Amino acid sequence: MNMNGGSKPENEKAFDIVLVGVGGQGIVMLSNAIGHACAHEGVRAFTGELHGLSQRSGSVYIHMRIGGSAISPLIPYGEANAIVALEAMEALRYIEYLKDDGVVIMNNRIIHPPIEVATHSKEKSTDFLALDAVLENLNKVTKNIFTIDGLALAVEAGNKLTENAVFIGALSALADLPVSTQNMKRGLEKVVPSKALEQNINAFDLGQHAAHDGLCQQVSCREV
Repeated sequence: MNMNGGSKPENEKAFDIVLVGVGGQGIVMLSNAIGHACAHEGVRAFTGELHGLSQRSGSVYIHMRIGGSAISPLIPYGEANAIVALEAMEALRYIEYLKDDGVVIMNNRIIHPPIEVATHSKEKSTDFLALDAVLENLNKVTKNIFTIDGLALAVEAGNKLTENAVFIGALSALADLPVSTQNMKRGLEKVVPSKALEQNINAFDLGQHAAHDGLCQQVSCREV
């Protein structure tokens, strides 16, 4: 899908993001919010979506290409500037898209797929994949990994369902993202119910500040 935001001059290269998670986490809402933000900013955005088995905790991922001269919504392997993962194992599943030393913004939550749970129930000696193992493998590709307790921040914001807004806020901290913080918030306003808007904005702000306290010690960020 081409979400044409206007006639603002494009940079030569797009800012490429892979959004990942499992069904029910609001990945599509997250991409829609960013798309609206791009429209407000006046930059072109392409999205390519795959909605796995969303009713069965299936993998869901979305490619987003913002600005630049890209003509395809699909990001080539090794070209993504950032992966935003609402579930930790999904960051590892799609790590081949990330460029060397790209940024991973990742939830610390692991949602074990049904097949892994079934295997564990039959073979008690089988261990579940742990967050430390995910991080160990991600570190082979990049050191710019930022882990967020998204659920805790969403609860702090006043609504546990605002977890995805936390990650929009964290992403907005990146200096290279060609969309302003103001327009990222405006994009969020377009896709959340008015009755939950204040809580979502709170979650956005908490995510952005969390990124400044952690990720921004490693990569270039914009001022809050």
